[in-house]
Order: sequence, then C-alpha cells, then structure tokens
Amino acid sequence: MKRAAFMALLSYWRRQPGQLVTLLLGLALATGLWSAVQAINDQARSSYALAAEQLGARSLATLTSATGAIPLKRYVTLRRAGWQVSPVLEGRVRLGNRWVTLMGVDFLSHPTASTMQEQQPELAPVDVLTPPGRLFAHPATVDALGPGKTPAPILRTDGLPIGIVLTDIATAERILGRAGQISRLLVLSDQPRDLPALSEIVPDLTLTAPQRETDISRLTDSFHMNLTAFGFLSFAVGLFIVHGTIGLAFEQRRGTIRTLRALGVPLAAISRLLLIELMGLALVSGALGLVMGYLVAASLLPDVSATLRGLYGAPVQGGLSLRPSWFVSGLGMAMVGALIAGGQGLGTLYRLPLLSAPGQQRWLGASLSQMPVMATAGAICIGLGGLGLWLFEGLLGGFALLAGLMLGAALLLPPMLAFVLGQIARRAKGVVGEWFWADLRSTLPGLSLALMALLLALATNIGVGTMVSSFRLTFTGWLDQRLAAELYVTAPKDDIAQDIEAWLIPRSDAVLPIRYGEGHILGQPVRVYGIADHPTYRNHWPLIDAQPDVWQRLGDGSGVLINEQLARRADLWPGARMTLTPELSAEVVGVYSDYGNPNGQAIVALPVLLAHFKGVANRQFGVRIPQARAADLADDLRQTFDLPASAVLDQSAIKARSLAVFEKTFVVTAALNVLTLGVASFAILTSLLTLWTLRLPQVAPIWALGMTRRKLAQLELLRSTALAALTAVLAVPLGLLLAWILLAVINVDAFGWRLPMYIFPWDWLLLTALASLAGAVAAALPAHRLRSTPPSDLLKVFSSES
Repeated sequence: MKRAAFMALLSYWRRQPGQLVTLLLGLALATGLWSAVQAINDQARSSYALAAEQLGARSLATLTSATGAIPLKRYVTLRRAGWQVSPVLEGRVRLGNRWVTLMGVDFLSHPTASTMQEQQPELAPVDVLTPPGRLFAHPATVDALGPGKTPAPILRTDGLPIGIVLTDIATAERILGRAGQISRLLVLSDQPRDLPALSEIVPDLTLTAPQRETDISRLTDSFHMNLTAFGFLSFAVGLFIVHGTIGLAFEQRRGTIRTLRALGVPLAAISRLLLIELMGLALVSGALGLVMGYLVAASLLPDVSATLRGLYGAPVQGGLSLRPSWFVSGLGMAMVGALIAGGQGLGTLYRLPLLSAPGQQRWLGASLSQMPVMATAGAICIGLGGLGLWLFEGLLGGFALLAGLMLGAALLLPPMLAFVLGQIARRAKGVVGEWFWADLRSTLPGLSLALMALLLALATNIGVGTMVSSFRLTFTGWLDQRLAAELYVTAPKDDIAQDIEAWLIPRSDAVLPIRYGEGHILGQPVRVYGIADHPTYRNHWPLIDAQPDVWQRLGDGSGVLINEQLARRADLWPGARMTLTPELSAEVVGVYSDYGNPNGQAIVALPVLLAHFKGVANRQFGVRIPQARAADLADDLRQTFDLPASAVLDQSAIKARSLAVFEKTFVVTAALNVLTLGVASFAILTSLLTLWTLRLPQVAPIWALGMTRRKLAQLELLRSTALAALTAVLAVPLGLLLAWILLAVINVDAFGWRLPMYIFPWDWLLLTALASLAGAVAAALPAHRLRSTPPSDLLKVFSSES
C-alpha cells in the first residue's frame, strides 16, 4: 500500500517535468552559491591556520616591545637568565617583481628549522648561517618573483606559506638594513625550572599568550563575514523559488492526497512519504549545487587570493581543496532549505479536511487578507534589526541591522505593491484598464515570493554598487592627495640611499624622506612615520579632523598625527594624549584618512622619530620636480646608480597599481551581485511558468467577451514588466539605506574608516531597465503559451473544476 501510494505521489513530477526542473534548479542554485562562498572562506581560513603552523607561531607565546623593535641586549639578557627564546626579525622587502614578507629566524632554535633541514637534506648548515646565506620560499612565491637577481640564493620549499621568504636572522638583518634588531621573541615550550620572572628581567617587553586565532584571520573576519552575508542572501533568494514550486505542487496534488486518504492511507504515512520525497529531491539538488558551487568557487578563488594578499598580506593558496566539512555543510543546507521551503505545505497537509477539493484558484488569487499581517511582521523585523544594532557591538550588530532590514523590507513589499496597485486601479479609465490593474493585484500573492527575491537582489546591487562607486571616487581623490610627489625612489641599501639623496638635492625642488619605525599601541602593531617640515604635506595631506595649528605643532615635535583607524579603535581625537613609546608621549593634533590600510599608523616630526626609534631604515624618498622633467630625471637616476625600473616610480604607475588592487578587492562582490540578480530573474520566470496554467480561469472569460489571445498575451507581458518595474522603484530607497549602513556602520566596524556617500541615479535607471527587461523576458514564454492556447482549452475552463 505504501509503495503504491508513494508511486502515485511521484507520478505528479512525471506529469509536471517543468516544475521538477524548477524545483531542482532552484534548490541547486541556492545550495551552489552558498557552498561557493563557504568553500572560499574555508580555503582562506585553512591557509591562515597552515601558515601559522608552518611558521611555528601559533602554539608559542611571544615577547614584543612597544617600540616595535627589541634590542639585541634584551635577547642576551633572557638567554643568560635561562629563558629559551628564539628571535624573529620580520619586514617587507621587494625581491624581483613583488613585495614579500622577509622573516629572519635563528635556525638553531626556531621550530621551522627541522622542517627546512628535512626538505633540503643536501644543504649544509654553514651555507645557511654564513654570507650570503640562503632564502627559502614556496615555489609559487619563487615563480612570482621572476628571474631577477636576489640578495642570496633562493630555494624552493613546500613548507612555507605563499608570500613569505624565510632566512637566517643575520641574512635578514643585512637585507632589511636593521642590524641588531629583533621584531619579536618566541618563548619556546620547553623551559628550565625556577626561572626569574620576565617582568623582573625585561620589564619593557610584553608577553602575549599563544594564539588561538591568527592575526590574519582576525584581520580578515570582516571580509569573510561579508562573503557569508552574500552567500546567505543568495541562498534565501533561491529558496523563494523552491517555496513557490513546492507550495504549488502541494496544492495541485490535493486531489491525489484526498483520494489516497479515502482509500485508507493514514495521513501520517502520507506525510512521511512526502517528507521522504522532499529529502530525496534535496539530496539530488544538493549534489548538483555542490558541483555548481565548486565551479563558482574555483573561478573566484584566484581573485579572492589576490585581494587578501594585496590588502592584508594574507597567505592564501590559489587552488581549491575539497574538504568533507564543505561537502557535508552543502548537503545539510540543501536539506534544511527544502524543509524550510516545504514546511508550510506539510503543515497545511495536517489540517486538510478529508473531502477538501483542490484549491488552485484559491492558492493563486486569495490571501490578500494576509497583507496586514505581513506588513506588521515586516515592521517587527525592522525593529528587531534596530534593536540588534543597539544590543550588539561591532560587526554582529551591523549585520543584525542588515538582516532585520532586508527581511522586513521583503515582507513589506507585497502589502506596499497591493496598496499601490489598488490606488492605480481606482484611477484607471476604461473597462480593460480597470480589469488589468485589478487582475494584477489579485495575482500578486502568487508572485510575491519571486518579487521579494527581485527586491533583495536589486537592493543589494544598488547598495553594494553605491558603496563600491563611493569608495572608488573617494579612493581616487585620496590617492591624488597622498601621492603628491612626482617620483618615488627606493634604494637597495642605506649607504646607496645617502648617495642618491645627495645626487637628487641639486637636481630637484625637494627630496622628502619616507622613514618609519614599528611600534605597538593597544596591543596592535602601529607604523610610526617621520616626515620633514615641508609645504607638500600642508598642501596635500588629507585631514578629517585637526587643530588649527596642526602643522606647526607637528613640526616642532609636540604633536602627532594618527590615521582614522587608530583614532576610532583607541578613541583618540585631537586634544588627547597618546604614548608611542615609554619615553615618547605627544598630543594628537590631527586625524587623517588612510583608506585601504587595516592597521594603525602615526606621523611625527622626522627628528622625533630618529631620536626614539633606533635603526630606522633610510631607503625611500619622494621627489618633488616639475612633471615635465620627471621622466628624464628618473632615467638618469636609474642609469647613474644602476637601479631597476621598479626602484623609481612615478605617480601614475603607483596609482595604477593601487587602483588595480582596488578593482581586485570588489571583483568577488560584483560577481555575487550578478549571480544573485540572475537567480532573482530566474525566480520570476519559474513563478510565471508554474502559474500560467492557473491563469486560464481568469483570462478565459475575458477572451470569451471578445479580447483576442494576442491582446491577452501582450497584457501578460505588460503585467510582469509592470510588477518588476514597481519592485525596482521600491528597491531604490532600500538600496540607498543598505549603502548607508555599509558605509557608516559595517565599514567603520570592519576596517576602521568611514567613507562619504555618493549617489548615482543613472545606475538606478539602468537597474530598473534591467529589472523590467527581466520581467518581460520571464513572461515571454507564458505569454507565448497563452497566445498559442487553442480555443478549445479556453472553453474547457467553463466546464472543468478549478
């Protein structure tokens, strides 16, 4: 009996292959986009963890200095006291074609030493420990450096993250020009007993416990949270397709279910059979979605890797690895999504009277009475989102606000459309016009889920597009201010830099040193720059808050400038005092914008920097010279000092590279925007395809009264286009509100800076046109079917049950 009942239920999909394809594709799209985002995030996070393990830094405590550099004598003091510590010197350096992180370690004590020796058994220790030393890097890093000359032979090893070059600390001192400095000390796990307290022998050093989470993973949390939000939005939009299809299938099978119950099949058994059917379809869709998700993730991961390396220096492998957790979570989301989408239908089944007739027409045109309930629920969701922002701090509160706003707006859409269509219907002239708008309003419940999906997709496109375009305008203008010098020069060594500076002074208007030291504020690394007192900074440096005498105070050494990120994290604004080192305290006299930099930064007068930070490298300069002479001076400089082309850059080259990184940053969100909008358009198409047969009882009387099938088909196209256009108009204010939240709430919490908001009306018009086109294209096939419907089928409406 159960087998026969199950086959009877399954036979519905054989009679309705279009609905089966819609259901499978809808759930597969939802699962695929969600799985793609999760695969990208998992790959990145596993790369962070692998990098930390490979560098031996995850399980060891570290000692750091507030100045950013530990003197060599502190290391000697600790070793004489019995403490087993391993020194690390770290810095950014340009090797070949790219900038890399050079890490110098003591190969006799560092945890990675044994790994390097195992992978290079033919290498003698003396080759590593004596000049010129050896450099170790991942093969992908070596390939990226190109064939240029390196300061020491470079060896390939799979035991290091991409973007990291490892060497002996003595070699690193020579390459970085930081003799006698140590960035941090690793406290090894095996320590003798009865050691003196660290606070007694090195009171100026700070002990940090072993990292449960890497610094990079904390830094990139906002990036991954944004991707997760996009994935969840895409999943929700896909579920709208599935919900409508499953709901229609339940309604159209009410006659079959009534017959099975009359034949003696228990309601509980029918429910179990429908649940088994739903889970089987979910497994098929989930498997298809995983394949789609893998292809999407594999295509987007190279851009994500480039973005994370460029913005955060995060080591992310370029290839995608299959992980069981990703596979299980994808199938789990497919099954959960199917239960969510089919839950209402299963619940209705339990309340179904035994002799209840199929209710296709009720399913299509009724439920307008539920509009006030939806409006109330939407307002409650928006209120809960605002409450979440107030209750939770940081990104969690911002995303709670976004979730409440988007869900509430989706629930408010059908009531708002019903109200607008009702007002238009009252003002319509002519019988056809009155019928068209009234009919459009009556069919709104059947299309509401697809229109909700379209609203969310359009609002997301407007919001994210406004944020990206605002960032692009602001970032471009900011680069024009910050990159005031015509040429930027990087010397390979300090002594060569002194010769270059002396050579440039009589041949240019000004030579501006770019020098910095490393420090720590609030437990986070901060780069402290020292600048010369020159009009270039007064005229071009972008300040967002400052005291009236900001440049005078900075020049005499009594003030400090800090970037917006540090100001917001430490709540330091002009007038507050801050401590840069134990011996250096100054008043904050200004805050400057520093877009694209996730770390804190400070600026002091150059003499102050040199007095309080030892071993500051002197290799970079900004050169002021009339633009017409810049190219000739750059050529002369390269020839005189035998410098590579990359050592002397003009403004345009640096701007082009910066903007290239910027464009890479948003390529993933742009791709997800397009995919989400595509899924929403597909939702409209599937809704119209599943509903077009149910429209016959409504259009057949109009045809019988004399309207041609061609005219009815044209009105069907107009109906879908009008609904899509109205939804697009309502999506504009929601998208602008979303953009404001991204810029003023999410962006501030995630990155530490706030961007001005610009509006782009032409983009709204383009999206409205695209939405209208999507509505017209989605209605083309149902309209064609209606136009080609034989008159006999229309006549059957008057004699058959509907």
